Amino acid sequence: MLLDLALPMLRRLPPETAHRLTIRALRSGFAPRRTRPDSPSLAITLWGRQFPNPVGLAAGFDKNAEVPEQMLRFGFGFVECGTMTPRPQAGNPRPRLFRLEEDEALINRLGFNNDGIAAGAVRLAARRRPNGIVGANIGKNRDTADDIADYVQGVTVLAPLADYLVVNVSSPNTPGLRELQRKSAVTALIERLMAARAAVVPENAPPLLLKIAPDLAPEDRVDLAHAALASHVDGLVIANTTVARPASLRSPEAHEPGGLSGRPLRAPATALLGEMYRLTQGRLPIIGVGGIASGADAYEKIRAGASLVQLYTALVYHGPGLVLRIKRELEALLARDGFTRLAEAVGSAAHSPRAPAHGR
Repeated sequence: MLLDLALPMLRRLPPETAHRLTIRALRSGFAPRRTRPDSPSLAITLWGRQFPNPVGLAAGFDKNAEVPEQMLRFGFGFVECGTMTPRPQAGNPRPRLFRLEEDEALINRLGFNNDGIAAGAVRLAARRRPNGIVGANIGKNRDTADDIADYVQGVTVLAPLADYLVVNVSSPNTPGLRELQRKSAVTALIERLMAARAAVVPENAPPLLLKIAPDLAPEDRVDLAHAALASHVDGLVIANTTVARPASLRSPEAHEPGGLSGRPLRAPATALLGEMYRLTQGRLPIIGVGGIASGADAYEKIRAGASLVQLYTALVYHGPGLVLRIKRELEALLARDGFTRLAEAVGSAAHSPRAPAHGR
C-alpha cells in the first residue's frame, strides 16, 4: 500500500532515480511480510516445478538479484532477475530510460547495465530459506570477443542457483545481439548451453528458455520455431521490447531510440505468441510478456498459448497492488469460461477463436 501511495511522488523523479529508490525501499523492508494463498485454479506445473500462480515479474526490474524474495511477497508466482552479463557493465549513457505516460509505456536503451554475474550469484546463493521460484536472465557483454562464451559462463555460474534460465538474445540495445536469433546461430548457441548446463547440473537441471524479439520477420519466425524444436530448448519467452513505434503513440518521448514496452506492445507481442505457439505445435511452454496491465490482458496471452505471463512496465503506472488485481480477475475469467485449472485454458484460442478448448 505504501509503495502504491508513493507512485505519484516517484513519477516526479527521473525514472532511474525512482527505480533505485524503490529497490532501496524494498531492501529496507517495504514489502509484505507474507503472501496471500492463491486459488488452486491458478496453479500450474511446468518443468517439474509448481507455480502457485502464472503471474511473474519480468527481467529488468531486479537486474542484480537484490530483492527477489521481497517481490515474491507481493504475490508474484515467480520472479526473474537480470539481465546479467559475465562482467559488470555500466550500460549506455544517460538519459536512457523514458516514461511515455500518455501511452502507459517505457522506452529504454539501458544496455544491460548490471553488477555482473558473480555479484548476482552471491546474492542468489545467500537467499534464506528460498521460498518461491526465481529465475535468472543472462546476456553478453557489449565488448565481448566471444558471444557464445559469455552465455556459457552465465549458464555455468547460475544454473546451480536459479530455478530457470532465460537466454536473452533479443534486446535491441546491444549491437549485434539480435543476430543470435538467426537459425544457425541460435542452434549453435543452444547446443553449447545445453552441454554447459549438463556439466554443472547433471540432474534436475533448471529449464533453459529463449527470449525473442517481437520484430522478427515472418521467415525468421518460422526458422526460429524449427530451431527451438530441433535444439530441445525448454521454452520460449515472448516477447522482448520492440523498436517499432506505433502511430498511436502520443507521448513527446516516443521518438527516443531504444526498446518500447508497456501497453503499445501488448497486441503485437500477443500476436507473435499465438503464431509461435502454432508453429511449435504447442510443444514448448511459453512465457508471455508485453503490455499486461489487467487480468484480461493476462488471459488473452494464456488463451493464445502462454502457460505463464510476466509484467514490469505496468507496475510503474499501477503499483504492486496490480499483481493481486490481475490474479483476482484471472481467476474470475477462468471460472466464467468453465476452466477449473489454468492449464485447460492454455492455447484455447488456437483451437477455436470463439470458445475454450474443452468445447464450451
